[in-house]
Amino acid sequence: MSPRVGLDLQTLLQHATELADQEGLDGITLAGLAKKIGIRSPSIYNHVNGLADLRNHLAIYGMKQLADTLMRAAVGRSNDEALHAIASAYVEFARSHPGLYEATLRSPDPQNEELKKAASDILNIVVRVINGFGLQEEEALHAVRGFRSLLHGFSSLEQKGGFGLPLDLDVSLTYIVDTFLNGIQMKDE
Repeated sequence: MSPRVGLDLQTLLQHATELADQEGLDGITLAGLAKKIGIRSPSIYNHVNGLADLRNHLAIYGMKQLADTLMRAAVGRSNDEALHAIASAYVEFARSHPGLYEATLRSPDPQNEELKKAASDILNIVVRVINGFGLQEEEALHAVRGFRSLLHGFSSLEQKGGFGLPLDLDVSLTYIVDTFLNGIQMKDE
């Protein structure tokens, strides 16, 4: 069976992203995706080898989107300003694309070279900024892990309604990034 004219993997992933953002990653089924696109389920198999493969492609797609978002945020900035811009862009990505963001967190095939490259692209963006604080090699990687944990924890709590106090979430984000920055800057003293 030949692929439907106008339907390619990129278009399929765009529709899958919309569905994931509406229903959550676990809410995606091949039948539901086919219905959304207006095709029969078997047509999806012209582009992916089942649901696990679709999720793997979504993870790669999401990581590339996130890397692009973080790169745009960091360009022309350095140190504190760059880290704050990256933090805001990361959290906004999770807010705007909760299902796609979820796809970036887990993948059925961690040995996939394309997935590893997409993850590495994100890591390299943040490492370059962290290097500006004098942190190198393992120390920089530990700082990146901490920063990612901070951003993921914030994004996850926000998505699950875990911030019940009537305080501006963006002010809270700025505060915790400033606290992180104070911590990594103290390493130089």
